[in-house]
Amino acid sequence: MAEPIIDMRNIEKHFGSVIALAGVSVDVIPGECHCLLGDNGAGKSTFIKTMSGVHKPSAGEIFFEGKPMNFDSPRDSIDAGIATVYQDLAMIPLMSVARNFFMGNEPTRKIAGISFFDHQKANDVTMAEMKKMGINLRSPDQAVGTLSGGERQTVAIARAVHFGAKVLILDEPTSALGVRQTANVLATVDKVRSQGIGVVLITHNVRHAMAVGDRFTVLDRGKTLGTANRGEITPEELQDLMAGGQKLATLEGSLGGTV
Repeated sequence: MAEPIIDMRNIEKHFGSVIALAGVSVDVIPGECHCLLGDNGAGKSTFIKTMSGVHKPSAGEIFFEGKPMNFDSPRDSIDAGIATVYQDLAMIPLMSVARNFFMGNEPTRKIAGISFFDHQKANDVTMAEMKKMGINLRSPDQAVGTLSGGERQTVAIARAVHFGAKVLILDEPTSALGVRQTANVLATVDKVRSQGIGVVLITHNVRHAMAVGDRFTVLDRGKTLGTANRGEITPEELQDLMAGGQKLATLEGSLGGTV
């Protein structure tokens, strides 16, 4: 197995007396999709915010490309090569796809010594990067709000990859999508992985995780229940770990098998 890009060891995060993470260890290697699963309140969001520099861990160690790393802010994490695509996607619906793609990183050209936004470069790069991900836009000037949910996810992912992501964190990317859009986003994840980028996929959906995942880590109340490689665990076993299989089986029995 290749050396991890990022290695989170025994991470704890306390908010006053509340222990959100109690010794979670997860690593991500190049070209893999590491799925992080768990029910609401399991600690997934806190963990990825610690990985992406939003939270500083109360205890534990973070190694990035083999070196100890302390992220003081999300900017430190981004500069290192960790990109996070949250559910809200951080896009402006009425703004063009190209403008959203380069928001905060606008290419410029100088005319008479004055810098202007380089529309042509932005348009060309946006169209090319989206095509790599399997999306053929009608125009780079198309308002991003006119795209489907899956296409907007792909814009956000393509943007992160273009700007040098080494680790891409996807926070519930398929939670509000239909079947076809979900398939497109999972295909995009596969394309990203094939480029040697490590993907952390946060999801509640075992089927989506099994479709693209190489390793699966289940969190429960801030602790790791275990990590399994593809082929070592069935979807049913993974679902049981997430949902508390014994509790469900007991409930199913009491209701006469109707659960």
